[in-house]
Amino acid sequence: MQIGKRLLLSLFSFTCYLLFSGTPATYAQTQPEASCSQKFPTSKCISNINQLLPEIASANIIYLGETHDSEIDHQNQLKIIQQLHQRNSKIAIAMEMFQRPYQKFIDQYLAGKITEEELVKKTEYEKRWGFPWELYAPILRFAKQNKLLVLAANTPGEITRKVSRSGLESLTAEEKKLIPPFKEIRTDNEEYRKLVLAAFEQHQSGGHGNSSSAERFFLAQVLWDETMAETIAQFQQRNLKHQIVVLAGLGHIIYGYGIPSRVERRLQNQKFTQRSLLLSTPSDIPINKQKPIADLILESETKIKL
Repeated sequence: MQIGKRLLLSLFSFTCYLLFSGTPATYAQTQPEASCSQKFPTSKCISNINQLLPEIASANIIYLGETHDSEIDHQNQLKIIQQLHQRNSKIAIAMEMFQRPYQKFIDQYLAGKITEEELVKKTEYEKRWGFPWELYAPILRFAKQNKLLVLAANTPGEITRKVSRSGLESLTAEEKKLIPPFKEIRTDNEEYRKLVLAAFEQHQSGGHGNSSSAERFFLAQVLWDETMAETIAQFQQRNLKHQIVVLAGLGHIIYGYGIPSRVERRLQNQKFTQRSLLLSTPSDIPINKQKPIADLILESETKIKL
């Protein structure tokens, strides 16, 4: 089957320059004319805020899986955060779009010590993320206005690239401080491996790369997931009254493979709940009929009305 480019952009953000176009036919073909509920019967498809809020309002951690270049997805993220904030003033927004070493600049912006322009420059946003700033700016402005916390959740890009080229063993002692301990970087999810490597193999159809480079590619993807999961879990352990809203590509959230299962592993001795929402109906995606792709799916092109 073909995996849509937009999904791959959400799954493999750090290698989005690679033009993945499809995967081997190892998954069932998705029928484009099928409705959300027909394609994903084990998830709950929703179309308005009245359906959504009761499903997520009491969760400790809420994942909002986006397509990075979708303006509607980001508008809906803001509206969801606004609605949650009306119920709980203690909101933290964990963002894939910012990398860990730049947390201090986010804190400075939220405290009014630097301008928005300075925030973009000091976090190297355009270099390290690159999607239009105005897609995310209203969320940061709302956080500043309402004194919400924002977490820079992600692995530094240079570390991810280094791991994808040369493996974890190539990292320096200083670089290791910016990621979870090696023992916590788990690559044993075979379904996730199949999904990631299928896309890698399609890119490599021109004869580039080998099996070891494919494994390093998967390792780099998992490193990103584990770093974000560690950021979220550590904050949750220290701030039990906060509700955490996670903004990340839907590829890091589907089936719980990327971030959610890794947060759950870290918090296995703690009572908490988490809910996952895909902000649009995936059009081309591997379907595992044995488990929900997410708890909730917002039907495509739906604009949440307040």
